[in-house]
Amino acid sequence: MYIKLNSENIRDEHICCAISDKKCSAGYQAKKVWLSKEFKNGYNFYRLDKRAKVFIEYGPAEKAWLPIKADNYMFLGCFWVSGLYKKKGHGKMLLAKAIEAAKEENMAGLVTVVGKKKYHFMSDGKWLKKQGFKVVDETPAGFVLLRLKFGLDEGKTKVEFKKTVRTGECPDKEGYVVYYTERCPYSEYHATQSFAETGQKRGFVPKVIKLTTLEMAQSAPTPATIFSLFYNGKFVTTDLSVCMDSRFDKIVSKFS
Repeated sequence: MYIKLNSENIRDEHICCAISDKKCSAGYQAKKVWLSKEFKNGYNFYRLDKRAKVFIEYGPAEKAWLPIKADNYMFLGCFWVSGLYKKKGHGKMLLAKAIEAAKEENMAGLVTVVGKKKYHFMSDGKWLKKQGFKVVDETPAGFVLLRLKFGLDEGKTKVEFKKTVRTGECPDKEGYVVYYTERCPYSEYHATQSFAETGQKRGFVPKVIKLTTLEMAQSAPTPATIFSLFYNGKFVTTDLSVCMDSRFDKIVSKFS
């Protein structure tokens, strides 16, 4: 039912997102390259054996591309069940794979980052809480660190966000600033080309920061390293569609 991607089969298998989006073809290939490298760090990618967005990504939290401290925990990355595949048990079955893998590695549990309210490109916090996840940390920008503890951790491991996200702001205090990685096939095109065009029409030039290494991602001012937009230092959104001319004004007006 599910396919596990690895360095041998990833060239021929799809990775769910941006399958047919020609605009994002470069980002699609970049995500495959990123995955190929991360497989060597214990990263996992399972998807439904269909042409659909039903998949889960997870790996050791020490190697997670975002600023958290959670030694000996498994981190859940992208986790998505969409469309007609919802409410058919896929979420629980995919989550079970991550739980099983963490237990096999004698890890203390699972951690993941969600929004206090639903944030784009992040898992559903309400659903995860129903599966036993608990809140262990929060940031002023509305990000929440969830943990599912197996009972193996006797309180010795500190699970928390790093200091770089404690203020909820980024170092640049003027204009629009984007942070992104190759963790998502859509990020490269929209963070660079789409947003540049949107800014040109409105008379601003966004600063775009691509997090190209694990060290950069783990010291970022946001735990949403797939994509985060800041304005005058303040966090705005994780919604990539803000980069589009047709969506920018509507989304930004909610935060002004």
